[in-house]
Amino acid sequence: MFAVLSDIHSNIEALTAVLADIEKRGIKKIYCLGDVIGYGPNPRECLDLIIERSEFCVLGNHDYAVFYEPTNFNYGAEQASFWTRDVMETDKDKLRSDKRWRFLGELSMRRTVEAQLGPTKATMDFVHASPRRPINEYIFPDDVYTNPVKVRTLFERITHICFVGHTHMPGVFLDEPDFYLPDELGDAYPIIEEEKAIINIGSVGQPRDKDNRTSYVYVEENKVHFVRLEYDFEKTMKKILAIDRLDNFHAERLRDGR
Repeated sequence: MFAVLSDIHSNIEALTAVLADIEKRGIKKIYCLGDVIGYGPNPRECLDLIIERSEFCVLGNHDYAVFYEPTNFNYGAEQASFWTRDVMETDKDKLRSDKRWRFLGELSMRRTVEAQLGPTKATMDFVHASPRRPINEYIFPDDVYTNPVKVRTLFERITHICFVGHTHMPGVFLDEPDFYLPDELGDAYPIIEEEKAIINIGSVGQPRDKDNRTSYVYVEENKVHFVRLEYDFEKTMKKILAIDRLDNFHAERLRDGR
């Protein structure tokens, strides 16, 4: 049994709610799909928890932006990256600071795990964005209608299962192509050997599917379970609004899940 998290975006209230739920379920392994930082007010604390609790983490575009440079970001996201970098660079605990920078600098773009999941032998890829461009290619639900060739091309890049984040919108892509919301699946997708799937696990710290609850998945036997949890988003909002260099929109969107 393992959990998969993505797009925490420096939201410690959401992350601690998810970690508490994972612990309550007795789940020991956690894989992270990146964007631990960016947008939110607690980058140090979120990095520390992911370093401590995750088996591995892959590189997200906001992690890349803070460690290297933001590329193709809007003004608010770019400024949040610069603010995050400043916060991390001004930590007086040099050992802890070095550990965070080393963690970010060593993140790989892709991880692959082969495992027996109940009756199913699975090959699972873990990337932040897409199997073709692991850091920054968006796969939107509408792509199955507006750009089916793109979706089919993405499926050519995977062997079996690929877990992704990046759009902050949970659901399952199949190679017909088709897309299923968690609600349409009864909040669980059964992994079978004969079917490829790209599974978006949603966002821990900044949901964008008009549901403001934090989102993650866990895998038990061969079933991927989608989980939504209430958390104190108003506390996170207040912190963002109190920081001049963070755009107020990054706070307001937490209430609306957008």
